[in-house]
Amino acid sequence: MKSPLALIVDDEPDIRELLEITLQRMDIQSLSAENIENAKTLLHAHAFDLCLTDMRLPDGDGLELVKHIQERHAPLPVAVITAHGNMDTAVRALKNGAFDFISKPVDLPALRKLVSTALKVGLSPPAERRTRHELLGESAVMRSIRSKIAKVARSQAPVYISGESGSGKELVARLIHKQSPRNGKPFVAINCGAIPQELMESEFFGHKKGSFTGAVADKTGLFQAAEGGTLLLDEVADLPAPLQVKLLRAIQEKKIRPVGEQREVAVDVRLLSATHRDLGKMVQDGAFRQDLYYRINVIELSVPPLRDRSSDIPQLARHMTALLAEANGMPVPELSASAMTALMRYDFPGNVRELENILERALALYEGDRIEETDLNLPGSDAAITAVPEFDPAELTLENFLEKVEKRAISEALEKSRWNKTAAAKRLGMSFRSLRYRLKKLGLDDASPTGTRRARGYSSNLCNACGAKTSNKTKQSHYRIAATPGEAAYAACSRQHRSIAPVKPDTCPGS
Repeated sequence: MKSPLALIVDDEPDIRELLEITLQRMDIQSLSAENIENAKTLLHAHAFDLCLTDMRLPDGDGLELVKHIQERHAPLPVAVITAHGNMDTAVRALKNGAFDFISKPVDLPALRKLVSTALKVGLSPPAERRTRHELLGESAVMRSIRSKIAKVARSQAPVYISGESGSGKELVARLIHKQSPRNGKPFVAINCGAIPQELMESEFFGHKKGSFTGAVADKTGLFQAAEGGTLLLDEVADLPAPLQVKLLRAIQEKKIRPVGEQREVAVDVRLLSATHRDLGKMVQDGAFRQDLYYRINVIELSVPPLRDRSSDIPQLARHMTALLAEANGMPVPELSASAMTALMRYDFPGNVRELENILERALALYEGDRIEETDLNLPGSDAAITAVPEFDPAELTLENFLEKVEKRAISEALEKSRWNKTAAAKRLGMSFRSLRYRLKKLGLDDASPTGTRRARGYSSNLCNACGAKTSNKTKQSHYRIAATPGEAAYAACSRQHRSIAPVKPDTCPGS
């Protein structure tokens, strides 16, 4: 088998000799150049499998050589050698297409790992790229995402995956790992928002026995668990400030320090991060470190929400229906034309995850051999709200007008759900907590089907019979007379209101 051939570009003879000896011991042949001009000549004359270049050269910047290789000699992997602590230069090189970077003084074990990984890119056959069977959708935006995944998979640059919750960010991360030279190593995903803050450092970097109360044995951190593979920091925006500092150092130095350990441990991981929040705005607001943001956001992939690619919904729906039916041992039902139209018109605030939830529910409720629109039970689909009247500023302020519209919408949803607040919240497309807040804000928290007030959870100082304001002392007695009809209701109200204000018989609905 032919030995790989590497190009070394550095103006320091000692560095060139060190790299040549290291590569020779790895059975890799090498040719050296001391400047960009000589390097371009060698590139034209030979077919290289790898290039190692310094960033500061006598006749120019190493970035110039990186760009030249990307334009004329792709897909040759290029690794850059930077001065210690000069992370900004490394980030610029990665953005311009460099495969990876290593800092001076050169750490030989780290160099060997970098070279081995780079040669996998250049020498191994291309990974299976038919991701359309996993990342479904034939819309232009999805074809673009799949193309970008194939490109960034070849690099070791950190990738930041943005997108709404449920849009498929983790699937994109897994596909990047699958198509990369690291696909034979672990893929480890961490949900940063699910780990208690006091345990984060131990979970990320591990700890030594006895380093804190409860540390009864050594523990390997998730960085070490992903050694040689890919580490996904999901919901990276939830990282607390102290851990952001430690993560920044781990990215720059490619080393971690377990809790209670005196020495740093070298790690070799490809870092991916994802969040549904606007990380750029968090940086502006001071909620996320700017330097860390630029370290993890070397390459950005934005996953579109489902509503922006509604043409993909039929393919997704059929695929998910088949998978769910197979998992439940059921025949695969057909989606009717009306059901498919309803899905394509729906906004999907929960994206692909919500689509799967809707289809799983429909699969449990449908009858016959196909799923109809009514089986989908889409939020808000059967809770049509009466047409909203035009706003007239002469009659109401905007605030009062909006409150009136909101109150009517919520009242109609409650009536159609038979006053089941959980069901009403689903009809309105909001959480139960949000509905409960609005009910209290609009004075509907004790509303009942009869139009009276409930005793349980009673929070308003109103008479159950006539609606007049009462004192706290009379709440329970007012509840007792809530259903009292006619004169009895008026008499009871009269007795209760006597100390507050006289009530005339014709003002009480019970009379």
